[in-house]
Amino acid sequence: MASPVTTRTARPLDALSFAASGPPGTADVVAGHLRLLGAAGTTSQGGGTDGSGPQDAGRTVLTGADFRPVEARLSWGDRAGGVVDEATVQAATGMMAVHGRRDGEPRALAADYAATAAGVLAVQGLLAALLAQARGADAVSVRTGADRAGLLAVSQYFAATGADEGEAAELAPGGPPFTSGDGVLFELETLDPGAWAAFWYALDAPRDAVRAGWRPFQFRYATACAPFPGSLHTTARAHPWERIRRAAAGSGAEVCALRTLAERAAEHDGAAPWSLAPTGPAAPRTGGAAAVSAAAVSAGRPLTGLTVLEAGRRIQAPLAAHLLGLLGAEVIRIEPPGGDPLRGMPPACSGISARWLALNRGKRAVEIDIKAERDRRRLRELAAGADVFLHNWAPGKAAALGLDAADLAAANPALVYAYTSGWADRLPGAPMGTDFMVQARTGVGEAVRPQGEPPAPSLMTLLDVLGGLLGAEAVLAGLLLRERTGRGVRVDSSLLGAADLLTAPALARAARGSGARRPPGFRRPLPTADGWVAPSDACATAAAAYGLRHLPTGQALRLLREHGLTATRVTTDLADLHHDPRFAGSISRDAYGAPAVPDPWSFV
Repeated sequence: MASPVTTRTARPLDALSFAASGPPGTADVVAGHLRLLGAAGTTSQGGGTDGSGPQDAGRTVLTGADFRPVEARLSWGDRAGGVVDEATVQAATGMMAVHGRRDGEPRALAADYAATAAGVLAVQGLLAALLAQARGADAVSVRTGADRAGLLAVSQYFAATGADEGEAAELAPGGPPFTSGDGVLFELETLDPGAWAAFWYALDAPRDAVRAGWRPFQFRYATACAPFPGSLHTTARAHPWERIRRAAAGSGAEVCALRTLAERAAEHDGAAPWSLAPTGPAAPRTGGAAAVSAAAVSAGRPLTGLTVLEAGRRIQAPLAAHLLGLLGAEVIRIEPPGGDPLRGMPPACSGISARWLALNRGKRAVEIDIKAERDRRRLRELAAGADVFLHNWAPGKAAALGLDAADLAAANPALVYAYTSGWADRLPGAPMGTDFMVQARTGVGEAVRPQGEPPAPSLMTLLDVLGGLLGAEAVLAGLLLRERTGRGVRVDSSLLGAADLLTAPALARAARGSGARRPPGFRRPLPTADGWVAPSDACATAAAAYGLRHLPTGQALRLLREHGLTATRVTTDLADLHHDPRFAGSISRDAYGAPAVPDPWSFV
C-alpha cells in the first residue's frame, strides 16, 4: 500500500471490488458481507454440490485501493470421502450427531449452517489478509472450508470426548420447547435455580420433577439435550399460555413463544449483522500494533503484534476472541477474582473444563474486579495499551461501570471497541438474549426443521457459535478500517444478527409468500445395519429408494456409489473424529489433552 491511511474511507472496503463465485449458501454470504463493508462486485453461481461439479464451495478475488489482489477459496471437504455439500459436511463433522441428541438419533439441520459459517470464515480471511498487507506482510491467498466450519461448530462437544470424567449431565433424548394447554410452543430460560423452581411450583409441578429437571436444563448448553422428567411437559400442557406467562413473571424466569419465519420476515428491519462507527478523530496508536514493525507481521498469522482484551462469558465473546488469537493476536482474558468459574465446569481435562479449553486455550488471564473502582482504573490502563476491547456484558452494564466505548476511547483513541450482544437493541421488549431464546424469537426453530415437524430450536449452540464468528468478523473489519483512517472504531454484533443471517434464505421465501420451510423429509440421514449414511442433497431422493437398513455402512456406501450417488458416513460418536480419514492430520490435542479442531484458515 502507498499509505495505510485513506482519510476519505468510510467503510473498510471502500474503493475495493470483488468477483465471487460458488453455490448460493456460501457465495451469497461472502458477496453480501463484502458489499456491506464497502466493496462493489459481482457474483456468479457455481460449485459442485452434487458430486459432479468442482470441489470448491466458493472462490472470491478482492482487488483495489492499493492492495495486492487477495483470493479466498472454500472447499466442502474430503471429496473422496463423499463430503461434497451441506448435508455431507453436517454428517461427517458430527453436527448431525450433536443436533440430534434431543431426538435420540442423528438429525440434520434444514438450514445451511456450515455453508453460512464458511462464508463468514472466508470474509474473515480476506479481511485478515488485507490487514496483514496494510501492516507490511504479503498475504495474498486464504483457504477455508465448510468442513472446518462444521468442526468449529462442534468443537466444545468434541473437546468433552477427551475428558477425564463423564459429562455434567446425562446424554439422553429430551428437552424444550414446551407446549401450553392452548397449543403455544415456548422456550423457558433462567440462570437461577430459585427462579426455575418458583416457576414450576407456581404451575403445581411435582417437586421431585422440578429438582431432577434443573441439572439437565442448566447444562443443556453443554450437552445439546435436556432429559428432564416428562411430568414437566405434562405440567406445561395443563395450563393456558397466559397462566404460564404469569408464572414466569412472578418467578423471575422468562418464557418466549416460538415465532414463525413469516412473523420474523414481517418485522425484519434489514439491518446488517454488525455495525461499525468511528469513535473519534484520527490519533496516534498506543496499542500493541505500534510496537511491532511491519516486517515482523506474519502472513500466516496476520494479527501478530495486536493485543485483544476480552471480558466475555459463555461462548459468543470468548469464541470471537479465540478466533482472533488463532489469527495471531495476543488475547488477554479479563476474569473475576478467583478466575472464571467456568474453568471448573465438567467434564475436565487435566483439571480444566474441556469446553472452556475449546474456547480459551492459549489466552492469558488477568483477574479484575470490575465492581471496584481501583480495578476499573487498571482495566482502563490495560485498554490504553491494547488494540481491541471485546465484551458481551448485559445491556447497559459497560456504561454503568464507566467502561463504554467513549470511556475507553479517552484512554486510547485508536481502540477498536467491540460489543457482542443478544439483541443489539433492535427488538424492543425482547426476552433474555441467550442462544435458545433468540432462536425461539426469530423463527430459527422453524428454519432448522422441515415441513411436517414441530418447530424446535436446536439445543446445539447454533447462534452462540455463529454470533462469535460475526463478532470476530466485525473486529477484523474495525481493525482494517482503523488502518485506513487512523481512527478508533466501535463495532457491534449480536445473536439476532446471527439468527437473521442463518435464516436469510427462509426469510426471503417467507417475504415472497412462498414456503419458508424446507419440504418434508428434507436432508434426512438413512439408517444402516450398524450406523447411518447421509446422501448429498442432490442425491437424497434417489438414495432413499434403496433399502439400506440390512447393510453395514460400508456396503451401503459402496452400493450408492456404484449407482452414481454421493453419500458419506454419519459421525455418531465425536471421539471417532480422531481417527477419521476424512480429517486425516487435522485433529490434535492441546497441552491438557483436550481434543482440538484445526484452525479454520490457511494463508499464503
